Amino acid sequence: MAENDITAPLLSSSDHLIITVESTSSTNQQSPQLNPFAFIGCGPVPEPPEPSTVDPFRNNTPRMEGVYEWVKMVACFPLAVVRLVLFALCLGIGFVATKLALHGWKDNKNPMPKWRSRVMWVTRLCARVILFSFGYQWIKRRGRPAPREIAPIIVSNHVSYIEPIFYFYELFATIVASESHDSLPFVGTIVRAMQVIYVDRFSASSRKQVVQEIKKRASCDRFPRVLLFPEGTTTSGRNLISFQLGAFIAGYPIQPVIVRYPHVHFDQSWGNISLTTLMFRMFTQFHNFFEVEYLPVISPLDDKETAEHFRERTAHAIATAMNGVQTGHSYGDLMLYNKAQESKKENPSSYMVEMASVESLFHIRSLEAVGFLDKFLAMNPDHSGRVQYDGFLRVFRLKDCPLSQKVFAFIDVKKSGTITFKQFLYGSAHVMTQPGFNQACEVAFAECGGAVNAYIVEQQLQYFIQHAIPGCKENEVHELFELFDNDNVGRINKDEFLSCLRRNPLLVAIFTPHQQHKEFGSNGVIEIL
Repeated sequence: MAENDITAPLLSSSDHLIITVESTSSTNQQSPQLNPFAFIGCGPVPEPPEPSTVDPFRNNTPRMEGVYEWVKMVACFPLAVVRLVLFALCLGIGFVATKLALHGWKDNKNPMPKWRSRVMWVTRLCARVILFSFGYQWIKRRGRPAPREIAPIIVSNHVSYIEPIFYFYELFATIVASESHDSLPFVGTIVRAMQVIYVDRFSASSRKQVVQEIKKRASCDRFPRVLLFPEGTTTSGRNLISFQLGAFIAGYPIQPVIVRYPHVHFDQSWGNISLTTLMFRMFTQFHNFFEVEYLPVISPLDDKETAEHFRERTAHAIATAMNGVQTGHSYGDLMLYNKAQESKKENPSSYMVEMASVESLFHIRSLEAVGFLDKFLAMNPDHSGRVQYDGFLRVFRLKDCPLSQKVFAFIDVKKSGTITFKQFLYGSAHVMTQPGFNQACEVAFAECGGAVNAYIVEQQLQYFIQHAIPGCKENEVHELFELFDNDNVGRINKDEFLSCLRRNPLLVAIFTPHQQHKEFGSNGVIEIL
């Protein structure tokens, strides 16, 4: 070798240097080389807890089975016809009385005048006869409702459509309900007479307005007491699901109430059966049992008690009296269940994830979780609800390559070679909620060419991702491009790009900055040529 001087290279063209790097990370941490999302500061995915053994929405008798049930149905069919006529007659009388009570009343933001409330007694009596027509000849009560001035707010578990009818008759309370109730024939008019507080459960601003309205109604003795179903949906009645905060933020004393439907042959919970089926089964029962228990009033401990702690104390009191437990499920789980059921999956309940716990951990909305389930179902999960690697690649328009394998391994926390929906949701939400995710999406759009033209064409996308996925063919790039190009105009604007990555956060891995696309061996050896 020639004598070294200041211009001589340190290595000749024939030299080959190998540097061995010893890993000092703990065994439970993924190294940056194995974690395709390390560039946004993303650590390993939290391991999802084991699926809950409790299905809080399942009706125990969804179908009529056995000789007794069929004989009873045939024997009670004439009675069912009479009950149906009685139901329709009472609904009509109640509707007319309610229209009379509401006639000419424009100031529905203030308490209903006394004479109008007296007219509403006709409708309330009709409600009791409607309960009779459904087979509730008598209703067992334990305890008593506290005076309105002591407990202006009542919270109850929610099992069926029967409770609103009962509370309307018993308390004539103001309820919090979805705006969709207002459009129901006949019932919508009666709901308006209850001065219902409408809420859009998916709108943060709507929920804030509801809290203010609850405070207003609770603070004024001329308003009826406020009734809330904090679970937000019906359940089986055997356990509680997570409570929403609305009833507890106001800081007023609350009286919890429990409803029960004791049964042997027919579970009266709405659960996972249709309203028509539930009504028919009720009409063809000799008698349906219904129990109501008024629990002691629960007051805020002091001005410093948080709404969360107040909620926990109330939920604990109800769960204890029910001899049940409170799960981490929410209305979002029912949305997931219904989506899986629409897709005709064998076990729709296996796609529930205890959405309240997921929202607390990742701060994602139920609608986003349903979007992820849409994506997961497109991967064609097997009868056990698990997805293979091939299905994952097909839906994400990826080819089998080291990067794709790392992305799949990232969410396959149990290293079983398959993933469940809960693992997929946890992995996607974990990536999407990283502080560096949004910035990485912005940088990726700029580096792909968006910084110059404010849009990306297919050739630019192909040039960029070839560093992450070497050998990617034109047709494979085209399929990936179509995933981003929603309007099929041949180019991707910034909104489309960012929106697609938010719906498919795992795809951000292919937009890793170029300098980080060096493929490192798992043995910790870096070769420099």
